[in-house]
Amino acid sequence: MKSLLLVLATLVTGAAARKPMNVLFIISDDLTATALSCYGNEVCHTPNIDRLAAQGTRFTRAYCQGTYCGPSRASFLSGYYPHAIKMLGYQSPRPAIGDRATWPQHFKNNGYHTARVSKIYHMGVPGGIEKGTDGEDDPASWTERYNSPGPEWKAPGDGETLEDNADGRKPGPVGGNTFVVVEADGNDLVHSDGKTAAKAVELLKTKRDQPFFLAVGFVRPHVPFVAPREDYRNFLPYSKMPLPPKIKDDWKDIPKAGINYKTSVNMKMDERRQRKAVGGYYASVVFMDRMVGQVLDALKESGQEENTIVIFTSDHGYHLGEHDFWAKVSLHEESATVPLIIKVPGEKPAVCHSLVELLDLYPTVSNLCGLEVPKRIQGRDLSQVFENPAHEVRDAAFSVNGKGYLLREDRWAYLGYDQGGEELFDMSEDPHQYTNLASDPKHAATLDRLRAKLKAKLAEIRTNDLGLTYPKR
Repeated sequence: MKSLLLVLATLVTGAAARKPMNVLFIISDDLTATALSCYGNEVCHTPNIDRLAAQGTRFTRAYCQGTYCGPSRASFLSGYYPHAIKMLGYQSPRPAIGDRATWPQHFKNNGYHTARVSKIYHMGVPGGIEKGTDGEDDPASWTERYNSPGPEWKAPGDGETLEDNADGRKPGPVGGNTFVVVEADGNDLVHSDGKTAAKAVELLKTKRDQPFFLAVGFVRPHVPFVAPREDYRNFLPYSKMPLPPKIKDDWKDIPKAGINYKTSVNMKMDERRQRKAVGGYYASVVFMDRMVGQVLDALKESGQEENTIVIFTSDHGYHLGEHDFWAKVSLHEESATVPLIIKVPGEKPAVCHSLVELLDLYPTVSNLCGLEVPKRIQGRDLSQVFENPAHEVRDAAFSVNGKGYLLREDRWAYLGYDQGGEELFDMSEDPHQYTNLASDPKHAATLDRLRAKLKAKLAEIRTNDLGLTYPKR
């Protein structure tokens, strides 16, 4: 009898061990890693994301494949680099099945309950959030999906538009995709991210008889910088907000195509406005961090924490005045790098310094969950990193911005533009990218090598056996 009980206990234990792992994917919009305290920020405190970082693996050199929302999200969700995706411009990929399924759809096809809350595929912010529409979502990826409408810059409170345009704007907040700071009245549920967290908590409380893939998309700190008043308290007065160093003639060695689309100059942002922009951004990050905390707490309370892979990241980085650049799109480090934290049940906390890409999420999570990794996808499996954080995944990361390309090696960052012009930075000596070495004869051999490597990378990306096309440049 004891032997029979022992056998049954072993079978039960084995069945539990083989239970498929869940996936909780959390993404913030327009978030630079340098705004998080777990990445070294001493002004903006993010205890909930820090908590996840202390439990999982924090990647210090993770890169997006497109430095603005549409191409980045389409890339990591489809498993292709932007140049290998068949789409109009940079819209989300067409629904597919089998070996051509999107990342969440691959899990759905393998018995997972897939749910989307708010912005995972591209949505316009603030317009799409104000209307509560689906944006460029892919319905075939999800079992269920929810949008989180919010008032955005129209939220009650004290607001100010920080950038000037030649449209005769009057004093006071003016909306759209602009730098607006709103110290908002009311509680968290007034806002899109508050509603997103509440829905994610509700879904995590629901008992399911199948594994889940829950994708939670927060829109902060994307402009407008709107957050409840309580999240501003550590950033007032705005005059105390730090700004990055101003380097004389900083743009002198940057090609015209390398000057970002939003700058202190064309936005007419004086020092007061710049400091308020930083304060508004940080308040938005703190608000988002609180909402992440609500979701992580709900996961723990659900009893599923020890069987759930948790991922936190952003679609791209963000400039906060470095080189007098603001927002995204540039190919410089502030725009191309992203925070990336992955917590895998049973694995020890770690920090990984390998170059990795958001494109690597699809194959990595598929493998960790015991699913077949589609052969056609172009990312790399990071699984070895969780056992050996010193493992080198790749020797270079690649990104695009619609004007050019970034090839980032361990020491060198090479930026090449379609309209002409190049940038070359020795990241070991010049991590903030102040000195462009592209015209220095001492580095001609390095420049030639990286040009050839970029050409080979583009040829590799564009070669596939599925007949996919890519946007012409």
